[in-house]
Amino acid sequence: MPSNQNPLGALPSRFRQQRVLIVGCGDVGLRTARALRGRVRLLALTSTPARTAELRAQGIVPIVGNLDAPASLARIAGLATRVVHLAPPPADPQPQWWCDARTLALTRTLRRRSPPASLVYVSTSGVYGDCAGEKVNESRIAAPSTPRAQRRADAERVVRHWGRATGGRASILRVPGIYAADREGGTPLARLQKGTPVLHASDDVYTNHIHADDLARAVVAAVWRGRAQRIYNASDDSELKMGDYFDLAADLYGMPRPPRVARDAAQEQLPLILLSFMGESRRLDNARLKRELRVALRYPTVLEGLKAIPNA
Repeated sequence: MPSNQNPLGALPSRFRQQRVLIVGCGDVGLRTARALRGRVRLLALTSTPARTAELRAQGIVPIVGNLDAPASLARIAGLATRVVHLAPPPADPQPQWWCDARTLALTRTLRRRSPPASLVYVSTSGVYGDCAGEKVNESRIAAPSTPRAQRRADAERVVRHWGRATGGRASILRVPGIYAADREGGTPLARLQKGTPVLHASDDVYTNHIHADDLARAVVAAVWRGRAQRIYNASDDSELKMGDYFDLAADLYGMPRPPRVARDAAQEQLPLILLSFMGESRRLDNARLKRELRVALRYPTVLEGLKAIPNA
């Protein structure tokens, strides 16, 4: 019935329930949706109409729109009470190659009507750049050294500005390598089968990891518990160098360990994208993630995560 507080009467149940919009609903998005199913009304923005049936089968309401075409986003303005932003920046060079036009288009759309209470953006730990193996917490100034990481850093700035301008809680998760047995490219097996070299111990770099299910749980926690304009390192507790990680995986799979090469030789043998990962070394500190979001990692180390992979 209408009242002074609600002159239009009781809202339909679909508007009384929390509505979570997932932007970029790929592997991690679907895991996040599974963790939320039954507790909220789930929506997902997709630029691929052919995916609508798949999303509906997962209990998600699909909304067709494209972050590269801002005019197509009008339907999501004011629609969700909370938003999870998982979409990557454009991979193709743009005139302003250091900017993420997709995140800008999203936040501008979310400002058109009542903004969501929280916006969680999944970024990359690559925004720290090379830290020479140092332990890194969220207070370290970002120093991205690749175009991809610079676009991520720009997206972070846009998201935090949205939070300050609207009063919404903007939380950023900085994520390293994601792995899982049921994720495409989610195990080191294919690389081991190719015999791709790793660096000599003297040249090796620290690498960081998180299991896809743990990341989804961190996303859910940030949606409700993330502090305003806060950054979180979403990583497990491992402190492994890259070569040691692949040695460990090879031992678990019962395969030969990958060959070791000097950095100079690697520059001649390996693709640029792989070399970029081998040029940065850092150890992520996840204390804030555990303390503020109260995330208990199911796989606190990559060893435990790999042991859970069948045939590993």
